[in-house]
Amino acid sequence: MKKILVVLRYVVIVLISMLCLAPFGILLILSLNTPQRNFYEGNMFIPDFYFRNFSDGWKQSQIGHAMLNSGIITAGALVLIVILGAMAGYAVARCGNKFNRMVYLIFLCCMMVPGIINTVPLYGLMIKLHAVNTLWGMACVCATLAIPQAVFVFTGFIKALPKELEEAAVIDGCSNVQVFFRIILPLLKPSVSAVVILNGFGIWNNYAQAAFFLQERAKHNVPQALSIYFQQFAGAKWNIMASTAVIAIVPVVIAFLLFQKNLMRGLTDGALKG
Repeated sequence: MKKILVVLRYVVIVLISMLCLAPFGILLILSLNTPQRNFYEGNMFIPDFYFRNFSDGWKQSQIGHAMLNSGIITAGALVLIVILGAMAGYAVARCGNKFNRMVYLIFLCCMMVPGIINTVPLYGLMIKLHAVNTLWGMACVCATLAIPQAVFVFTGFIKALPKELEEAAVIDGCSNVQVFFRIILPLLKPSVSAVVILNGFGIWNNYAQAAFFLQERAKHNVPQALSIYFQQFAGAKWNIMASTAVIAIVPVVIAFLLFQKNLMRGLTDGALKG
């Protein structure tokens, strides 16, 4: 009976995995078909391996420039999220006074507020700062929306770290700032990986805020560039649209493969030990 249950469990896992991978498989097949071929003609699971779609999509959509913009925004936002989120989490975890606890509760409450709700007042603030249609402004917006979650993750992880490490560093003459950057921050690699994955994908694929704050074509990120490019064809050239979408998701897949090992550890260590 146990063997049957184990087999059924693996069958269910395989079926769920295939269901999740099916859209990506269809997208890849479409991207490799010739423009003249209908998806339902012949064997739909064997593409034509027409690689020219990728070069045509790259040139026509200007996706390379959009990927550069998204990369700058994502990198800038993640640096702010990791540094500021870790510093705030360290303060909350190690200085448990009433003020810090109140700030921590505010962060938790901010996690429950959808980011799109703040867009209108945030737009007025961005105009005053002359940050509309700027990559640094968009990076700051994305970082601001993601910092509460980062503080939550870092706080739980830092609470699990032994205080003796910091006490030994203080005895050796380190200041609080040196303790954080030399002792604590290097130990946060698993939680940093979790924060990077959880927020990096959302920032790379951000469309709701980008539609407000990145209105110039030269400042568009990947979702905006894909949206405008797809509107030009209105479903007429599925092969080129699919190849452009494949190009856009390659950096995301690479980033996930690099950081996925530490994702679950970063999320669970603080919860289990904190």
